[in-house]
Amino acid sequence: MHVPDGFINAPVSVAAGAVAVAGVAVALRGARRELDDRTAPLAGLTAAFVFAAQMLNFPVASGTSGHLLGGTLAAILVGPYTGVLCVSVVLLMQALLFADGGLTALGVNVTTMALTTVAVGYGLFRLLLRVLPKTRPAVAGASFAAAVVSVPAAAVAFTLIYAAGGTTDVSVGKVAAAMIGVHVLIGIGEALITAVTVSSVLAVRPDLVHGARGLLKPLELRTAAGGPTEPSRA
Repeated sequence: MHVPDGFINAPVSVAAGAVAVAGVAVALRGARRELDDRTAPLAGLTAAFVFAAQMLNFPVASGTSGHLLGGTLAAILVGPYTGVLCVSVVLLMQALLFADGGLTALGVNVTTMALTTVAVGYGLFRLLLRVLPKTRPAVAGASFAAAVVSVPAAAVAFTLIYAAGGTTDVSVGKVAAAMIGVHVLIGIGEALITAVTVSSVLAVRPDLVHGARGLLKPLELRTAAGGPTEPSRA
């Protein structure tokens, strides 16, 4: 999914860069409402997890491979604005340190892998929670569905950008078929990782899962006599 330098022409790259800058600026303002002393460490851990996961590829088909995009996972755990910042920082570090995605294409990569995945994934996640039961399995299921959809949505966004400014002689139809088809499969892998991660955090600290706040009641610890104690964070 990482777009290299020269794959998209300069005018479209500049336009995508402007969209990315505007999106990150909005995210910086919104993140002030999402972050506090309790959630800021989780945001750092989430960014580190996405960074590490994006370095690990898994086979898909015909010799191709994919990796976690992380936008939906980050948005559910720490909030959509902070999620955009987490993924954007990861993409910047990858471009600077590992040449994974070109610097001139950073705006394209942020637009597709940070803005699109968070907007689509978190939007669908919250929509599903409106109609699903307020239970941990329902939250995990909603996170799975949101991640499945967000990955091919990023591929669609890239295809539209390529249609506007692609520099190769490959037809838009072939690019769309290859990108969307492969990323549907990648989305399944991402969805499994997202659902397992969200479920794991819900099991121990549901109060830290931004997307599920106010939906799940904290567990109560009971004494040997059967009386409840103060609600735990578990």
